[in-house]
Formats: sequence, structure tokens, C-alpha cells
Amino acid sequence: MDGLEIERKFLVIDDSYKQLAYDSSRIRQGYICSDSGRTVRVRLRGHCGFLTIKGPSDAAGMSRYEFEKEITPDEAEQLFRLCEPGVIDKTRWLVRSGPHTFEVDEFYGDNAGLVMAEVELKSEDETFEKPDFIGKEVTGDRRFYNSRLRAEPFKEWGGSLGTYYSPKSGTSRK
Repeated sequence: MDGLEIERKFLVIDDSYKQLAYDSSRIRQGYICSDSGRTVRVRLRGHCGFLTIKGPSDAAGMSRYEFEKEITPDEAEQLFRLCEPGVIDKTRWLVRSGPHTFEVDEFYGDNAGLVMAEVELKSEDETFEKPDFIGKEVTGDRRFYNSRLRAEPFKEWGGSLGTYYSPKSGTSRK
């Protein structure tokens, strides 16, 4: 299916991704709609704007339809006025691992302390090399969807994760 997004998500256990990254950019995103697993998102990444529509995830939380269109930064700023309360603010680090690129998101604001990585795949059973900074898999755990983090931020439930990396302290927490 054209437009099918297949990805797996993981918690990050240390900050070694920063030394391995070949690029990074600041991202601000809001949600015009985030109901019933369907989202309409507006994003500013650096000096580029994007409007993204995503369908509901499959039962495993790994695959879903995605449509994305680049828009001007001014259009993105105008669309932010239509967004639901709560904004996602993060830096995205890009790290190559074999033929794949891991996108590592370091969150700020109400989601500070959360660092997650995701890898996009061509099929649900595609194999990939996990970098050493990859921890527990959270694919399909809806708490980690950005649209959910907007409404139920990490600061409200962060103590229940198990082991994860906390960039504020530079140590792993249990």
C-alpha cells in the first residue's frame, strides 16, 4: 500500500546517539485532530513546515497509513492556531545503523526526560541492526505516540517505565 508507514519504537538507554548522529534538528509539532487513532499534525522542522495525516495503527501498533505534504513555515504557523492544546517540542537526531536510519527524539517541556528512537522499515518482518543505545521496545504502546504525549505528557507518568535514560541526570533510571 502506498503511504504505509511501518516503524518500531524503542526507549533509549544512554546518550551515545549524540556522538553517532550525522544530523539533528529541532521540531515543534501540534495536532489539529488526534481522535480515534487518526491524527492531523502540523510540524515545523528547522525552516520547513509539514502537514501530516495518519490513519489508525494496526493491532501491533507497527503499521499505519501516512500522508505528508510540505508546507511553508508561515502556513505551519497559521495552522498551529487550530491545534489542540499541548505542543510537542523535541530535537531529532539521525543515526545510521547498517542500511537503516534511527530517528532519536529527545523531548523537552512536559515530556523532558523522555528519549525514544524509531526505525522505519519496508516490511513488518524486516531485520535491522540495533545500535547499543537502544533499550526496551515500546512499539504499539500508545503512551509513546506523540499525539498522546501532547495530552498525557511524560512528566505525569514517567516513573512507571522501568529502565530508561534520563538526559537531565545522565544516568539510567529504574
